[in-house]
Amino acid sequence: MKISDFATGLQHIGIPTKDIDETVLFYTEFGFEVVLSTIDPNNGHKVFFLRLGDLTIETYEADDPAMCHGGIEHFCINVKDVEAVYDIICKRGMNNMNDQINFLPFWENGVKFFTIEGPNKEKVEFGQIL
Repeated sequence: MKISDFATGLQHIGIPTKDIDETVLFYTEFGFEVVLSTIDPNNGHKVFFLRLGDLTIETYEADDPAMCHGGIEHFCINVKDVEAVYDIICKRGMNNMNDQINFLPFWENGVKFFTIEGPNKEKVEFGQIL
């Protein structure tokens, strides 16, 4: 099987921020709507998902965001079966961050995801909304 057998497109782009209110205001000025506002239970930081058409941005409080060009921290590929994709990635030796499948209580039933690193130090997340 191939990863593309499970991928359905871009799920979101992750942008860390030092000022969550300013960031949310900035994107809502473009017409983005807040579709989820929550707290990351791992660190207590605020997380917002904003959507405009089929583009979703995840912005989240970070202690030390890059604050430079290229500061987008990750992008997430939406998948139908995160466990199957994880197995493929591991079998191909691509789990270069030694990540495990994680769970967060975001959205109605939660989300499972894992992250690898691309050749340019970009983080590629694979996520399944449950």
